[in-house]
Amino acid sequence: MSEYPPRIGKVATRELALNGFTTYEQLTHVTPKELLAIHGVGPKAVKILGEELTALGLRFRS
Repeated sequence: MSEYPPRIGKVATRELALNGFTTYEQLTHVTPKELLAIHGVGPKAVKILGEELTALGLRFRS
């Protein structure tokens, strides 16, 4: 189970969870480039997650 929106896709959600990412807080410890290296996580998912982080006052690691 993750807190990510369904619009990132089932594959991206599953692959993020398999790599230990199930919360927005966990995403603040990685860069977008690191997420894109995960098979099944594409630019669209990273963009959506970035928007969600911003809305929560968070951001990816620089």
